[in-house]
Formats: sequence, C-alpha cells, structure tokens
Amino acid sequence: MKIKIFSLFLFVFTIFSFFLNSTAISTITPNQNITDGQTIISDDETFVMGFFSPSTVSRNRYFGIWYNKISVMTVVWVANRETPIADTSGVLLLDNEGVLMLINGTNSLVWSSNTSISENNPVAQLLDTGNLVIRNENNRDLDNYLWQSFDYPGDTFLPSMKFGKDFVKGLDKYLTSWKHSDDPTPGEYTNRFDSNGYPQILLRKGSVLQYSSGPWNGLRFSGMPNLKPNDIYTFGFEYNKEELYYKYELVNNSVVSRMILSTDGIIQRFIWIERTLEWRLYVTGQMDNCDRFGLCGPYGICNINDSPACGCLRGFEPRFLDEWGRADWSNGCVRKTELNCAGGDGFVMQSGVKVPDTRKTWFNESMNLEECKVECLRKCNCTAYTNLDISTGRGCLIWFDDLVDIRMYSADGQDIFVRMAASELNDKAKAKQRVIAIVIPITVAVITLVGISLFVCRRRRQKKNGVNSIGHENKFANENGDEDWELPLFDFNTISIATNNFSDNCKLGEGGYGPVYKGVLEEGKDIAVKRHSRKSKQGIGEFQNEVKCIAKLQHRNLVKLLGCCVDDDERMLIYEYMPNKSLNSFIFDEQKRNSLDWSTCANIIIGIARGLLYLHQDSRLRIIHRDLKASNILLDKEMNPRISDFGLARSLEGSDTRANTRRVMGTYGYMAPEYTIDGIYSTKSDVFSFGVLVLEIVSGKKNRGFRHANHDLNLLGHAWRLYKQGKQLELIDVTVESSYVQQEVKRAIHIGLLCVQKYPEDRPDMPLVVLMLSSDIPLPEPRQPGFYTERRRPQDAESSSSNADLSSSNHLTVTYLQPR
Repeated sequence: MKIKIFSLFLFVFTIFSFFLNSTAISTITPNQNITDGQTIISDDETFVMGFFSPSTVSRNRYFGIWYNKISVMTVVWVANRETPIADTSGVLLLDNEGVLMLINGTNSLVWSSNTSISENNPVAQLLDTGNLVIRNENNRDLDNYLWQSFDYPGDTFLPSMKFGKDFVKGLDKYLTSWKHSDDPTPGEYTNRFDSNGYPQILLRKGSVLQYSSGPWNGLRFSGMPNLKPNDIYTFGFEYNKEELYYKYELVNNSVVSRMILSTDGIIQRFIWIERTLEWRLYVTGQMDNCDRFGLCGPYGICNINDSPACGCLRGFEPRFLDEWGRADWSNGCVRKTELNCAGGDGFVMQSGVKVPDTRKTWFNESMNLEECKVECLRKCNCTAYTNLDISTGRGCLIWFDDLVDIRMYSADGQDIFVRMAASELNDKAKAKQRVIAIVIPITVAVITLVGISLFVCRRRRQKKNGVNSIGHENKFANENGDEDWELPLFDFNTISIATNNFSDNCKLGEGGYGPVYKGVLEEGKDIAVKRHSRKSKQGIGEFQNEVKCIAKLQHRNLVKLLGCCVDDDERMLIYEYMPNKSLNSFIFDEQKRNSLDWSTCANIIIGIARGLLYLHQDSRLRIIHRDLKASNILLDKEMNPRISDFGLARSLEGSDTRANTRRVMGTYGYMAPEYTIDGIYSTKSDVFSFGVLVLEIVSGKKNRGFRHANHDLNLLGHAWRLYKQGKQLELIDVTVESSYVQQEVKRAIHIGLLCVQKYPEDRPDMPLVVLMLSSDIPLPEPRQPGFYTERRRPQDAESSSSNADLSSSNHLTVTYLQPR
C-alpha cells in the first residue's frame, strides 16, 4: 500500500514538474515547488525566476530573477547571495503559512523569506515588474503583500521599486554591489538613504563615504544634475512620517532600463538596445573627480573646470597652506574672520552649487527664505541656510556644522547662504564704497575718451573702407558686456603664412560668414580658417556668439575651435581641419555620393543626433543651434560628423527649452514653422532641422529646390506622401540601394518624419531620437510635416534669412551659400 502511495506521489510530482517546465505560469502554491531546471515566468513574460550560475566557470547555484527576453542573461535579484548551493539539488517551496524556503540536497534551510504574518491561502507570484511577492490568493493589493522581493533589493534598482525606507515596517531598501561580476555575494559598496538631518543618498565603500546625492531640492537631488525630465522615464521623491523613497517609472514599456550599483562602486543606468544586443550606458551618478565625497574638505568648493579643482568659499582660506599647495585638500578651509553671534553676523550667497552634506541639518517645509534667514541668525551654531524646494521657493534647510562636499554646477546648481562675520561684511561694504568712489569718476572719464577716440577712428575707417574695427584682446565681451571666456589668439602673420596669404588654392569654400581656407601651421598641424567677409551680413555679434558657444563645448560630434585671430578689421576663427569637408559636398554631389554606403550614412545620422543631444541636454549650456544644415556638418577622415558654425546659436538658462526673437535667422528649408513664422526657437526647432537632414541624407535630394513631375511638394511633403502610400523605399537614393538594410532605412525615414512634424509638441526630444535610432522600440505614427502644402518655384540654392522682424519675404535678405 505504501509503495502504491509513493508511486502515485512520484507520478503526480513528475506530471507537475513537466507542467512547470513546459507552461508559462507566474504563481506557485504551498503544494508546489521549483527544483533546479524549472522556472516561473511573469504573466507578460518579461521576467523569469529559477536557479542559475553566474558564470560558466562557477558551479555555485543561486535562486534569482532575470530578464526573460534579453539574450544576455541579466540577473536583477538573488535570494541566497551569501549561501550558494554547491550542486543542482536546490528546491524552492512555499509552506502553508506563506513562507518561501530554499533548501539543499540535505534538506538544510539555505534561505527563507522570514514572513512575519501567516496566511491561510498564500501564493507566491512573480509580477510583470520583476517583483516576487507572497500574498493571499484572492488579494492583489500592494499594501497587503505578506512579503516582496522589492523590499530586499540586491545591486539592481528596477522601475516601480521604492528605493528608501519604510518607517512603519522598519524596512531599509538599499543597493549592495556584487563582489565580482560572477559572484553575487554582497560586495564592499552600499548605496542607501541616510535620514539623519534632511535625507540624502550616501554611497559607501565599507564605512568610508564615497559619494552623496545631495538632498532633494524639489526638482532633483542636488548632487545629480543629470537627473532631468526626459522621454524615457519619470521620477519622484516622497518623504513623510511613514516612508522615505525615490522611485522611477518607464514612459514606454517597450524600453528596458535598469539602475545598478556596479562592483567598482559606480551608480549606472543602462538601456537595452535590441538592435545591437547590448546594454548601453545611459547615465552615471558620479560624473567626475568633484563627485568624490568631501574632496576639498570643510568649507572647500570643487570646480571641475578649475586647476586645481579645489578652492575655498568666499570669506575662507586654506587651513594649511603648505598642504593645499601639495594638492592635499582634506583639511579644507577656515574662516578669515570668526563669527560673533552677538555682533550681527550676515550671509554671503554662493550660487550654482551642490549644497553640502545634510546629516547635521534642520528643516521646515512651511517657512519662506526670509523666515529661514531669521531662524539661522537666531541660532548661534547655524552656519548656512537655503530653500528646501527651489521649484516653489518654499521650505527652509539649515546647517549646524562645517559645510562639506560642495561643488560648482553653474546653471544646474542652487543658491546657499553662508554665514559670515559682521566685521568682514562691513569691511567689504566699506571697501566697495571706496572702490565705487574712485572707480566711477575714472571710468566715466575713460569711457568718454574712448568713445571720442572710437568715434574718430570709426569715421576715418568708414571713409576708408566702411568697416568697423575691434581691438586685439585676449578676451571677448559677451552679450551682457561681461568678459567671461578665454580662447587662444593666433597672430595674423601666422595665419597668413599658414594659408599662403589666403591663396585661392587654399580656399575650401565660402559660407554666409565668409571664405574658409585650409592652413598648415609651422609645426605641421592642419587647420581650417574661417575669415570674415566685409560683404557678409554677419558681423561682430555672430563672431562673438560663435566663440561664446563653442569655446566651452567638447564632444566628438562637434567641430573643435582651436582659437581665433583678431587684428584691426580682421576677424577669423581657427578650427581643426576636416579633410572630407562638409556633408553638403557629399550627399548633393553625384560623384562623391557614390562613395557613400548605407552604413556610413547611418553612422552620420546617429553622430549628428548625439551631437545635438549633447548641445540640448548634456553641455553646461543648453545650446539651440538654429542653423543646422548639410553644409554645417563637417566630416573627419573617418567620415564621422562634426556639427559646426555656431554663429546663430543661442544658449538657454536653467530648465528653459524655448525662447523667441524678432530677428529670424537661419536657412530656408531647414527652419521649423514656428521659428520662421513666429520667431520661436527651441530644442524642437533643432529637431525639425535634424529631421530634414535625415530625409536629405536618405534621398540625396535637397528639401529646398526639390522638384517632382507629379506635384509641387517639397522633399518633406514628398516623403510624407510616399510614407502614407507605403512606398517610402522609393525615397532612397540609388547610390545606396545596393548596401542598405530595408528595415533600417524605413526606420530612419519614419524617425525623420517624426522630427519634421508641424507642431513642436509632436516632435520627439533628442534623447528619445537617439534612443529610437539605436534601438528597436516601437515608433508612433508621424503626423503631417511642417510646410507640407507649400507651393513655390524651386530655387537652385539655399536661402538664409537675416534681420527679419516678420515672416514676409519682403523682410528677408537672401544669401547664396557654397559648400565649405
């Protein structure tokens, strides 16, 4: 009888095991278990859980969760990180009280969920989010889960997971790195919320602090300027009596993204690129050396653009000058004048910074900034204060200790008010008054003399050649009159010799600014010299603007400005030389276009997109190019694209993404409708220009000047018409027909049409454009492009607008451009 019962049990177990192995189910009940070799799959088949080994060389077996449809096995959670099973005897089971247990071949307990509350009808389920939960069979309420793996993360932070603390349940949900890439044992690094003072996320190696996120300031964590609104994920912060957490959600479920704490202690966000079958790094928490916690010591401030990077806050000096000179900044800075609480201390504002470590702070969410100042002055040990929420200007955050871990961020930083001694503030005020009393009369006299001199010189020069002159300086004034950037100056004779006295044989081409020459410096370095033409409508404003915009930008897809030359009435910009000249000279030249294959064209498209992404999001200034076109895309010797010509570019402050102007300047055929008609320029107007470029690269035809026997539409309208008819492949130029990949070309045309949609709100931002180009995420249907119904007499050349107050052609100056 016992043998029959055992045989029946064995038969049932075998049948169930077969069922587990062959059917995608997401739950297990107390009468079921998972043995090594069996898996459970979430309902939408995104995640799978079971036993695995972290590498081919490791025999250790772990129970964990990983992505189901991703070819590269990517584990997101491990149950028995510290207690691997040495063979394939492991079994995971759920007991009748709702406790998950992992046992080995000797029936020893390896790991358990330690569920504190029992349940009559428990089930364990792997959710579509990658969260393994234990719940009542009939209860799917998140708040009533008996246990969930999201409460015990490993090295991975997934969408929908609450990273932080649950004060009611006493849970601390933080990340711990793997020991090695093939060993999930907890490593040295932890990344967790610290709720002392005002909360911040602290990354530690053992007990040593490595990095701080800074406090949440209403928009982002103060020390994470890269955390900005985007088209890939949304994010939020919550802090109340019951819980403290940070959370993010994906905007598009077809995008696969995760955050991890790497084995070497770097916080990284990855996105899965299906086209290349790889995880691509999207952003990191730590950006540079200034993110090392407390690098510059107390009251020190780190600026990655300075050399050395560490300095002291205003009103402070190095504690030990000899150590400071040896780049040992750990002891930081000390006050030049000690505080005197009874003597009327005041405050000095430090702008554009990551605020200091907040573990010894006090905060109040209802105070305004003035009330915060009063509160700080009332407490003698208060050293600084700031707003708690910079988006509303509300809230008060006060420091009661040395200010540590401050760094400069300029546009993405915030203001902090540092307490200073009254005597020093008074001395500064008196000194300022003395300076004003002396400087103002002298300045007025000098300005008067200079004005007279300039007037006389200008009159003489106008009689001679009608051209204004500027002095030879080593700095240039920006639009506000401030001198705030420097650039190497080249001597005029040096450039003249390098270009063989600006010989026509050295001339590469001519644009709206003037001719461009190839030159060779004495040391043998090739350069490109852009020389201002006296006939050009562009002048000192465009010259200074280009210097301002590009001098501070460094990216592999932007042309590099080496310096400039200012000599009498000469104004020249010196760039690195691009041997393949411009994209214009390739795609619109029948002979040169034959040398392009689809792979090169695709590389050019993604390179331009990455350059624009840098300008719009990742550079220190948010730059709107305003004149993106084929002749302003230069090609290096490997045919990598470099965006050039920033004479019309504009920078936007802070989180601004749009502005308007009464002086519409750019190139017809590339300008977005809202810019041409209303003077509104934004990141989306650059996206429109990019979309035109994509369609021109694919077709080998210019948008402006495009002609077709059957209609009067421009290239955008023609591409839209073919797309609606399902004939978009007819757009492809014959020179790339033998090398293109059909799906890639269709996708490029689709993305190009999304970028040239009539209304800016319909167009994708550049982060999403780059993602769409480099992955296989589904694309939305494009709407009608701008200027779709445009009927005109095609021109043979591009037209540039200048000094336009209205959109009427009567207010436009036409300039004929040649490829450079």
